[in-house]
Amino acid sequence: MQNTSLSLQHIIRKSTLTENAPLLIMMHGYGSDENDLFSFASELPEELFIISVKAPYAMQPFGNAWYAINFDAEKGKWSDNEQAIQSRDLIAKFIDEATSTYPVNKNNVTLLGFSQGSILSYAVALTYPEKVKNIIALSGYINSDILPENLEKQDYSNLDFYCSHGSVDQVIPVDWARQNAPFLSSLNIKHQYSEFPVGHGVAPQNFYEFKDWLSERI
Repeated sequence: MQNTSLSLQHIIRKSTLTENAPLLIMMHGYGSDENDLFSFASELPEELFIISVKAPYAMQPFGNAWYAINFDAEKGKWSDNEQAIQSRDLIAKFIDEATSTYPVNKNNVTLLGFSQGSILSYAVALTYPEKVKNIIALSGYINSDILPENLEKQDYSNLDFYCSHGSVDQVIPVDWARQNAPFLSSLNIKHQYSEFPVGHGVAPQNFYEFKDWLSERI
């Protein structure tokens, strides 16, 4: 089911619950689209209301991006942070639209992001912690340039992160991802970090681990 009336195009899988369903919002990686992560939907708990969103920047010849990436640059210049911040805020707006449009519980929102979608999941949660509860961040890292200042003054007590990465990731170095857990610990944020012997992707055991993690929290 495609919906274009809200700020981001998306597809949905309805919940078995008719009201107050836990909401899962999926955000794909660079060069992909809303159908990518949606392949997980049929294997996830039936009570979840699942929305898979499409990033706003169309790429040629196909695919979409949340922001431009310069793969030849150093880490500090790697991302178009201005576009990333715009997408961060667009996702936050979309969460509000989705929770007012669909029969879901606005206090039980999970973000699931892969790669670029994972980077933005971190950013949305750390910027707008009141809008989300659980975050599944796959093959991403925390880009501090798209986070607000004075993080230590925010209330993150409701957040819980599941973070994972491939130990031989050739796109986003695992060393970047290994900085996520200490960063979250410094803010006293609940989290779990796992590595799997794969590249830039989600291993089957990775999927089952985050599925179990999420099932315990919805």
